[in-house]
Amino acid sequence: MKRIGLLSDTHAYWDERYTKYFEDCDEIWHAGDIGSLEVAQKLAAIKPLRAVYGNIDGQDIRKVYPQINRFTIEGTEVLIKHIGGYPGNYDPSIRGSLLVRPPKLFISGHSHILKVKFDKTLNMLHINPGAAGIYGFHKVRTLVRFSIEDGNFKDLEVIELAEK
Repeated sequence: MKRIGLLSDTHAYWDERYTKYFEDCDEIWHAGDIGSLEVAQKLAAIKPLRAVYGNIDGQDIRKVYPQINRFTIEGTEVLIKHIGGYPGNYDPSIRGSLLVRPPKLFISGHSHILKVKFDKTLNMLHINPGAAGIYGFHKVRTLVRFSIEDGNFKDLEVIELAEK
């Protein structure tokens, strides 16, 4: 079993509570718009970090993190891309990949809207953790934690940090 801490859209903002909420996780995943290498390094100091770059990220971050991160963990294929859309309205930049070879879990950010939705057509769970930073139109900053065990998801928690 792996416990995952998930966030997106930090936009270079660091909150010490990331440490508190992710210290018991096995890995931290960032779905893009990290904003600064310093934020990525602080997250990686807590637990191993898997991340993708987002549309606001500069070359420094793009040199370290890919646009698409596809991997298998606990028997589960995962695909992370910052701009991805959601079930029924996937972004054209990823739609073909999802239709041809859907992962079991698709994670995206960008919208700043927390969403957890199962795509019955592709037999795939989609998670957008909302935004953990202070920039953007969202009213509440959010993180997500969940577990993956033998290809199954469980114990999903949404953590509301506060109004931004």
